[in-house]
Amino acid sequence: MSRIGYKVIDLPSTVTVTVNDGVALVKGPKGTLEVKVPASIDLKIEGALIHVSRENEERQTKENHGTFRALLHNAIVGVSEGFSKTLEIVGIGYRAALKGNDLLLNIGFAHDVIVSPEPGVKITCKTANIVIVEGIDRQAVGQTAARIREVRKPEPYGGKGIKYAGEHIIRKEGKRASAKK
Repeated sequence: MSRIGYKVIDLPSTVTVTVNDGVALVKGPKGTLEVKVPASIDLKIEGALIHVSRENEERQTKENHGTFRALLHNAIVGVSEGFSKTLEIVGIGYRAALKGNDLLLNIGFAHDVIVSPEPGVKITCKTANIVIVEGIDRQAVGQTAARIREVRKPEPYGGKGIKYAGEHIIRKEGKRASAKK
């Protein structure tokens, strides 16, 4: 059983959290995020600490307790530091470029693929083969990065495709190599 809901959240000095009408408003130097507070969850802000507690021991309440605590923590980290994901494009002739806010991918198809970012997410191209997705909303950053990777997932034989930085791709031998044994 996870006990993540009981962990205390440290509140940086640059971030403020206010609760109004079942919505926690998190403001920081990078922006503002809203997190919906479930009905059976209580929030106590004591100085630089936030305590999340639940009113009863029902199963749904327990599930909401840990989930809400994680969402609130992600919002606090997002408005203070932000989130980013780095993607690597592997393959001869594969490259990425920016076209306005959209990402233009040339990855071996007969046509170029255009990926639009989620609202509040910024895409940058460090080089033609490295794409960085940044934003304050962890879910939106992850969703945008996943949509970019989905265009051409890394294949196990040649390793060509779009992968997360540091992601290990399990490689397979081809038919020819295994037939010689």
